[in-house]
Amino acid sequence: MAPENAIPEKQISEFVTRVQQAAGTNLVSVILYGSAASGGYDPEFSNINLLCVLDDTSLPKLLALAPVVESWTKQGHHAPLLITKPELERSADVFAIEWMDMREKHRVLFGPDVIAPLEIPMQFHRAQIEYELREKLILLRQRLLLVAEDEKRTWHLLLSSLSAFTTLFRHALIAQGQPVPATKRESVKALAASLGFDASAFEHLLDIREHRAERKQFRVQEVAARYLAAVEQVTGAVDRMLDR
Repeated sequence: MAPENAIPEKQISEFVTRVQQAAGTNLVSVILYGSAASGGYDPEFSNINLLCVLDDTSLPKLLALAPVVESWTKQGHHAPLLITKPELERSADVFAIEWMDMREKHRVLFGPDVIAPLEIPMQFHRAQIEYELREKLILLRQRLLLVAEDEKRTWHLLLSSLSAFTTLFRHALIAQGQPVPATKRESVKALAASLGFDASAFEHLLDIREHRAERKQFRVQEVAARYLAAVEQVTGAVDRMLDR
């Protein structure tokens, strides 16, 4: 696991200062979420995820932030999410996965904590899990074909997609009403025990990401085949849960 000091705290702090200056009173809050807030940050694979809550998201107000966002992305980071507080509250039904995870682990960098009080209706949670799984499964198939002749790019695809799928696996456990383990590895194991799929590809990839194993110990196409099969099985199982 990457050390805590791998998180680029100085860059984050500079971004917050600059966005405050650029937005002025239009800025409500800045929230850090994702692996940098949960303790699983790895500079090779993780992103710095920021949410900026604004009073006004009209184009002139957004353009005032453009130089700050451009500078931030040139440092290799993803652009922040920009949203108003009413939008945040009204979108909790369709973004149940994202807001649940953000509510569980986040850090307030500026302004009030607008995430902790969020009420998240769960009636569409399972449907969102299936949608996200199906979308990412289709993209995974597509991208595996595009990198098929390049071992290095195949490894990168598998390792960079790992967090998204382990998050969805954890939410599949939530949808089943099961206790949710604290780690990605234990969540994958628990879902594999529940649904009966081979989780070995996920375990190998987690070993590589956590520097417990090296890529050369495995054949990438074999890992990719087991990884794809596992995602297909979980997606099918979530679909059957919806039918019930």
